[in-house]
Parts: sequence; C-alpha cells; structure tokens
Amino acid sequence: MDTIFLSEVKVQTKLGVPEWERMVEQTIILDIEIGYDLSLACKSDDVADTIDYGLVVNRVRETLKEHSFKLVEALAEHVCQLILKEFSALNVKVKVAKPAILPGLKALGVIVERTAS
Repeated sequence: MDTIFLSEVKVQTKLGVPEWERMVEQTIILDIEIGYDLSLACKSDDVADTIDYGLVVNRVRETLKEHSFKLVEALAEHVCQLILKEFSALNVKVKVAKPAILPGLKALGVIVERTAS
C-alpha cells in the first residue's frame, strides 16, 4: 500500500472541553497519512488516478470550520471518517496537535488510525 501525506496542515476550528474555549476559533495542526493504491497514478501521471491533495485539505478545513468539538479525539475521528468516506481511502492516520495550550508545553494531541470497512 502507498501513502499520501499532508504535513502540518493548519486549520481553524472551535475545540475544547470548557464552553468558553469553544467560543473562538483556534489553530489546530494536523498531520494526515492516507493509504491508497497509487500504482495507476504512478503509470498514468494523471490526477484522476489519485486523491487530489488540495481537495482533501479544503474539505477538512471546511468541515472543521462548520463543527465544534470538545475533545481532540472526536475531531481526529471526524477527519478520519471524512477521508475514508469521501475520498475512498484504504486507511487514514490523523495526528491532531493543539499547540501551546498549557504553559511549558509545545502541543498536546492524539494520533488516530482507521481502516476502511
């Protein structure tokens, strides 16, 4: 299996357990790995034979602007399911980082990996 990766994708969303934290958008950083069979695209050199990375980034940004999450876990699951369903990925791994949320901490977050059923 092949992997498409999108590194350090900055998105805006409302995220946090306390309600006040979800009142304003925050920058969240995503690392996304998408499992896909790229053998045809390698031969054809045609974007129709792969996943359009720009469409993935735009769709993730769009959906995260529309939703609010309490937990980074729920946000990661949402992104995984979106990519599996809308882009026919074989599997997806999403790292969600919430930067500088606690003093002395660069970031906190989760890594969630899901496979198409």
